[in-house]
Amino acid sequence: MKITFYGHASLGIEVGGKQLLVDPFISGNPAASKIDIATLQADYILLTHAHGDHILDVEAIAKRTNAIIISNAEISGYYANKNLKTHPMNHGGSWQFDFGKVKYVNAIHSSSFPDGSYGGNPGGFVIEGEHKNIYIAGDTALTMDMKLIPMRTKLDLAILPIGNNFTMDVEDAIIASDFVECDKVLGYHYDTFGYIEINHEAAIKKFFDKGKDLMLLEIGASIEL
Repeated sequence: MKITFYGHASLGIEVGGKQLLVDPFISGNPAASKIDIATLQADYILLTHAHGDHILDVEAIAKRTNAIIISNAEISGYYANKNLKTHPMNHGGSWQFDFGKVKYVNAIHSSSFPDGSYGGNPGGFVIEGEHKNIYIAGDTALTMDMKLIPMRTKLDLAILPIGNNFTMDVEDAIIASDFVECDKVLGYHYDTFGYIEINHEAAIKKFFDKGKDLMLLEIGASIEL
């Protein structure tokens, strides 16, 4: 499983011979200007919620690639009405796709489209594929629901927001990693705009002091599990 960071909360995942994109907000992010969305491949697009900084490039990429959009029922319905392919889910549900298993899990946040349409309840994803398991938290506060995840799935990586103001901060993300029982963390949802700028060295040290590994990737960089 290969995971590429495209800035903010945007990820590419290569798993099971398929290309996944998560929350593609790339063309509107000046820090990701070197990423050309016209070159990105996608068999599936996973959306945690409907905010503009998570769905900006969905339509352009889905129309070009014919990708299947995986999200909650309301977001899936919104894109189905635009004649795009979708797979609707809801909290607690899981589905075996051709690349692996996906479970849609709780997140505490809000969710509405830029045009004001209802975006359903926000969520996160647990993905199991190629004998590796990852948790993508989406935009969320720290929640006790995270403790449910390791009761079903032993994680190899937790992808957690750390930018504060709109989501968890670094300290809450450390607690979240305890809750999901995973000490290997990829941080995201930070530095994109003023409200969520962080001190990288301080964040990494706080995780290190708790015996944990926080990875902060350069935009376009990848890790392999």
